[in-house]
Amino acid sequence: MSATTIQPPYLLFVGDARDALAAKTAAGILHWRREWCLGQVVWPDCGAELDLPGMNVAEAAAAGGRTLIVGVANAGGVIPESWVTSLTEALRAGLDVASGLHDRLDAIPALREAAAATGRRLIDVRHPTRSFGVGTGEPRSGRRLLTVGTDCSVGKMYASLALVEEMQRRGLDATFRATGQTGIFIAGDGVSVDAVVADFISGATEWLSPASDPEHWDVIEGQGSLFHPSFAGVSLGLLHGAQPDVLVMCHEPTRTHMRGLPNRGLPGLAECIAANLEAAKLTSPAVRCIGVAVNTRALAADAAERYLRDTAAELGLPCVDPVRTGVAPLVDRIDR
Repeated sequence: MSATTIQPPYLLFVGDARDALAAKTAAGILHWRREWCLGQVVWPDCGAELDLPGMNVAEAAAAGGRTLIVGVANAGGVIPESWVTSLTEALRAGLDVASGLHDRLDAIPALREAAAATGRRLIDVRHPTRSFGVGTGEPRSGRRLLTVGTDCSVGKMYASLALVEEMQRRGLDATFRATGQTGIFIAGDGVSVDAVVADFISGATEWLSPASDPEHWDVIEGQGSLFHPSFAGVSLGLLHGAQPDVLVMCHEPTRTHMRGLPNRGLPGLAECIAANLEAAKLTSPAVRCIGVAVNTRALAADAAERYLRDTAAELGLPCVDPVRTGVAPLVDRIDR
């Protein structure tokens, strides 16, 4: 699905997101495309809030808003009934509504009827608009970097976008390849691989990152984790389809358990790196890990610095926070 037809400025719907991670779609759009964002819809019981003015849909429409973006990512990607009134109001105020959730906007009768009555659009970016073949694992030209993680929602998209920025700053030919709904909103196109039938995930990834110039880099956004029982299938399909030359491991150091699974602990970094390298070798025998991107947002500055330093010494790899420190040490190692 291409997001190029989604018209800014955006009104970001945060609604009743239970915490900052649940609002990661809105937060990601704001971080990377702040100039497109007009305001946010936040309910009184919301557990997350963005650095944007609060607005209702009428205020956003009067200020020139064009699209309400559903900025919440919840378990199962559902659109609860409690949201429908707000989304319907946006259509009636003259805004399009766009979502990256598994539930389709156009499958909800009230939204479908309101869109038809107002001439506004319902845009579901998560659902592919084309079919894909199965992956072949055949070598293809070009170079590829894939971000992988110890868990879901640890910063793989942020790391990927930061890597592309740094690579382009150095004059490298690099492209961000979005594999999730937030990345698609930011990049303008991509494939939400968790909405692809399992047999075709690796093939969809091969299609997303086709053969290219030998010196061109595709930086492919990772999803989930090989160690997360809910999402490991998507992660493995991405590993095989990406055929990465290099991996960057992504991690959030304050987690006490896998996201959404309180009885499932996180793997160690060395263990996770080894497992991802071993799985990736099926289609990319020479793959290597060039470092770790750590989301230290929950740590104070001195604790973050200490964690990055100690982890780098332990693993013998550069450890960075893409937001706090930048990713230059990772890019330094791409051609080593």
